[in-house]
Amino acid sequence: MSFTSPHPDVVIPESSLYDLLFGTLSDEELQRTAFRDRSSGTTVEYRDLVAGIDAVAGALTTQGLTVGDVVGLHAPNSPEFAVAFHGILRAGGTATPINALYTAEDITKQLTDSSASFLFTTSALLPQAWSAARAAGIGAHRVLVLDGTGDEHPSLQQMLAQQIPAPKVDFDPATHLAVLPYSSGTTGRPKGVRLTHRNLVANLCQVQPWLGITPQERVLAVLPFFHIYGLTAVLNATLHQRATLVTMPKFDLLEFLRTVSEEECSYIYIAPPVAVAMAKNPIVDDYDLSSVRVMLSGAAPLDDHLARVIEKRLGCKVLQGFGMSEMSPASHLIPLDRDDIPRNSVGLTIPNMECKLIDPATGEEIAYPAEGVSKPGELWCKGPNIMAGYLGNDEATAETLDADGYLHTGDIATVDSEGVVTIVDRMKELIKYKGYQVPPAELEALLLTHPQISDAAVIGVSNGEGEEVPKAFVVKQQGTELDEAAVIAFVAERVSPHKKVRKVQFIDIVPKSAAGKILRKDLRASEAGSLVP
Repeated sequence: MSFTSPHPDVVIPESSLYDLLFGTLSDEELQRTAFRDRSSGTTVEYRDLVAGIDAVAGALTTQGLTVGDVVGLHAPNSPEFAVAFHGILRAGGTATPINALYTAEDITKQLTDSSASFLFTTSALLPQAWSAARAAGIGAHRVLVLDGTGDEHPSLQQMLAQQIPAPKVDFDPATHLAVLPYSSGTTGRPKGVRLTHRNLVANLCQVQPWLGITPQERVLAVLPFFHIYGLTAVLNATLHQRATLVTMPKFDLLEFLRTVSEEECSYIYIAPPVAVAMAKNPIVDDYDLSSVRVMLSGAAPLDDHLARVIEKRLGCKVLQGFGMSEMSPASHLIPLDRDDIPRNSVGLTIPNMECKLIDPATGEEIAYPAEGVSKPGELWCKGPNIMAGYLGNDEATAETLDADGYLHTGDIATVDSEGVVTIVDRMKELIKYKGYQVPPAELEALLLTHPQISDAAVIGVSNGEGEEVPKAFVVKQQGTELDEAAVIAFVAERVSPHKKVRKVQFIDIVPKSAAGKILRKDLRASEAGSLVP
């Protein structure tokens, strides 16, 4: 039996993303601060933001952009990122955000696969961006440098100075592509995710009642805008509520703490690696973080104990959500006013969505529990925020999106009788030990409760006898002594026998994506390399 949100559906307007965010700004809202950029110290009002967006749209059209053309956006967080992104959409283009850490080869692959005809970048990233643009057939006049001088490539300042009015464009928000983010590639080759204006508009309307962002909020924007989590939940959700974004180009713990303290940030989106630091690092106590009201974690599982430690230490609320690029991205969230929901859950199904759990072994639908908690199963989701499909990959689309409109997430979850959903693990990452399924995320969350462990990851490895066993990769807290036997014993005392960690390796850093997801494929590759004679 499928289940829906305990909250009623919300109204989703038939509008473009630009019209939703900027079409109804009042005179008072136009004077509000939209951005405070930590790197440059600049402040941007909503009035200037909209003027910049319109000017970029006009300049792009003059340079040959037509409705439906794809534009690459390769830059760290800044107000200029937002101006370029929304300028692309305002002109009827489709933005494909590109990881700022990508090599020239990676950028080339995305530009080529998406058929991009323009590329925005920054001067610091220009060497690899221009190399990739040339390889993808994009000329110098269509490589636009956000902080450039205009010597070799057009600059954002030149585009703004032209003051060309935004064009009148006509497209159907329900079908016109707004964004082409590329899936993280943690389980395979990255794929272009086709998200329409309606997908993005719907997701903003779906999450807005539960986020609790007010216009007075100062939202720290350190999660990258080039990832769908940062793009929708941080950038666009904040603009939707007319609040202020405090932008940081990358995460550095000391700068993060200084920024929160000095800018008096009240709402912070994080990934679990940041949560670990906030819970365990003693340096946190050296900063005044009393302005923090909410921390919202996503992109990877968060442990309840860890969340409660942060809440006690900072005096704020810690929430968790769940989603993926294919869902624009959010499908589940702990509402701000629900202190009773465990923080290791992802909360409730958001409005306008329908979900069900499917037994991966039998394909049978798992019954919704009258009381207690359901059996675990693969989470399937349906709603107006679900992608239109993968770009140029009908086979992958058919494997992920079924004929009834359900997206097969690949995540194993449970649901309780109150509708609270808990993600157990990824289907493809479950460890099979003597016929039992062992979720790595559960062991990772447990390991993080150890006071001498600062980070951890778990994968299945061979024990030399053809059996897969859990192996923990552990990062020690600085200055602590910890050995393999102690780690194994710590876990063994707290889990069922089949879930015991059987091997331990100490490492300096756990490999993670820009959004904070553990790159278990990198650990598996390292493990395979160590076994080569």
